Amino acid sequence: MNLHEHQAKDILRRFGVPLSKGVVAFTADEALLAAKELPGPVYVVKTQIHAGGRGKGKFKELPADAKGGVRLAKSPEEVRAHAEDMLGHTLVTVQTGPAGRVVRRLFIEEGADIAKEFYLSFLVDRVTSRVAVVASTEGGMDIEKVAHDTPERIANFTIDPATGVMGHHGRALVSALKLSGDLAKQAPKLLENLYRAFLASDMSLLEINPLIVTKDGRLVCLDAKVSLDDNALYRHPDLLALRDITEEDDKEIEASKYDLNYIALDGTIGCLVNGAGLAMATMDIIKLYGEQPANFLDVGGGATKEKVTAAFKIITTDPNVKGILVNIFGGIMKCDIIAAGVIAAVQEIGLKVPLVVRLEGTNVELGKQIIRDSGLNVIAADDLDDAAKKIAAAVKGH
Repeated sequence: MNLHEHQAKDILRRFGVPLSKGVVAFTADEALLAAKELPGPVYVVKTQIHAGGRGKGKFKELPADAKGGVRLAKSPEEVRAHAEDMLGHTLVTVQTGPAGRVVRRLFIEEGADIAKEFYLSFLVDRVTSRVAVVASTEGGMDIEKVAHDTPERIANFTIDPATGVMGHHGRALVSALKLSGDLAKQAPKLLENLYRAFLASDMSLLEINPLIVTKDGRLVCLDAKVSLDDNALYRHPDLLALRDITEEDDKEIEASKYDLNYIALDGTIGCLVNGAGLAMATMDIIKLYGEQPANFLDVGGGATKEKVTAAFKIITTDPNVKGILVNIFGGIMKCDIIAAGVIAAVQEIGLKVPLVVRLEGTNVELGKQIIRDSGLNVIAADDLDDAAKKIAAAVKGH
């Protein structure tokens, strides 16, 4: 689950992380009042959407030369003017895709006197079963370009959960950021506090970009991006309450109600598969035959008829879907359950696009019989390669 910047900073503040003062605002009037709570004379007006690159983003409804989603203001009245310009408008960034995101809230923050910008992030390293720390002297909006063009400027190390942050971790961060003097004393404490916040909140990602040095010699986290581990949210009802469903795809929200693993994509072939590995292989072979998957959808090993019906409905609500591929390898998930769910969904909502079904495994013959007896125009496939060829051809109209 992703958080807004202001929510992420509220969490970090509890752990003693140095941050600028800021206030969230949902209207232009609230933005004005928020600015009046801050010391000034410079303010930063930040759009709050679940996407990076806001500063370089463009608003669909505004002229091409209009300012982006992060703006400076020199008075509360200018803050209000920026808020009126931003709220309710669609911001398009490199991470939102062409559809963009509607801006519904802002974060009004005090200005910072920046001497230097760094990059710092924490994430789960599944290879080592540790928390990985990534740091670079090249902070700011173009960190992706730094990673691509000059990867030697990015350092990383891991923290063993059995020991937590130790002295050598602090020294590694100081060395990576080339710090000295008092800044070299601040960095280890910052590392420890961020690590504590990461573990205590069950984060899967914590990104500080930029981490700045102010002109009076302080390390301050100027931005914060946090993703929480969905599987651990049952332990954090306070954090779950921060979920902003307006930032999520409607189909993904519906899928979460049925505990379905669904991610919307940009293609035209809807996929209904059991097992994450098989789902990824299905998407790969669809691309091999010249088409694009419209979604990742893993119904899991213990899906019911109702769950499969819901999954099929979610796929068909996507207007971009021109064909559907059901690929099931029956084990715990029996082929007849899948077949019954698909038939129930089709009978309820109809079938307006080609449907290819490949079944294999437990109760496969019973599943195939259910589909044959339904009388529906379903294209049967013998294996995954055959299924991909048939759905690609059907979509292309051959």
